Amino acid sequence: MEGEFAGSVWTLTAFDVSFTLILGIVILSLGWMFRSVAAGVDDARGRAVASYAGAAAAAAAEEERVAMAALMHDSVLAALIAAERADSDRARDLAVAMAREALTRLANTEAAVAQEGSDEPVGTAQIVIELRRALSERGADAIVEERGGSGLIPGRAARALVLAARQAVGNAVTHAHGRGLHLIVEGHGDDGLTVTVMDTGGGFDMDTVGEDRLGIRASIIARMAGVAGTATIDSDGEGTTVVLGWMRE
Repeated sequence: MEGEFAGSVWTLTAFDVSFTLILGIVILSLGWMFRSVAAGVDDARGRAVASYAGAAAAAAAEEERVAMAALMHDSVLAALIAAERADSDRARDLAVAMAREALTRLANTEAAVAQEGSDEPVGTAQIVIELRRALSERGADAIVEERGGSGLIPGRAARALVLAARQAVGNAVTHAHGRGLHLIVEGHGDDGLTVTVMDTGGGFDMDTVGEDRLGIRASIIARMAGVAGTATIDSDGEGTTVVLGWMRE
């Protein structure tokens, strides 16, 4: 009890209290600083997520617009052209079948887009079958030549190749009357695939194709670009060659 009121005891007590207060202030300051930093990070993250969501929505809308434009051109306009040029029973039956297909695809646009987005592997043989079916639907007499090795490629890429090739075939039938139509499907195993569509028609000048013509820009070039593929078109007075390719990265 003698040391309870000694000067050294009061000094130590004051020192302990001061140290505790300083430590508390430091802890509170660190807590406030960390909270401010976290709030800033959350705010920045929120702005980034909102910006990304906006960009993703815009990209999805543009992709849907291109898909719809390609669908309109591939099915609806092709059916109208076929109906306008139908001059025989066989041609009229073909026009009716194309019109039914167009109506079906328009009624199931969302399902069609989802189908194009599937990555279920597709074999080279199936792609050849689809191309031959497209030739039959167009009433075109053409050679389908298979080269290279067979393999599997993602379904989305295969779908884009088939649809772009169908459009190229449609262009050859419509504008070149199917003269010298020749398809080459060259497989590169599981690494990729190349589809070449050639005709010996009068050709055309790419620079004179209007911006509103979707058959080439949307249904071929943009469609292949959408799956990281390639599309090259060479045309002159001796014919047109469309080369469609997809290679695994």
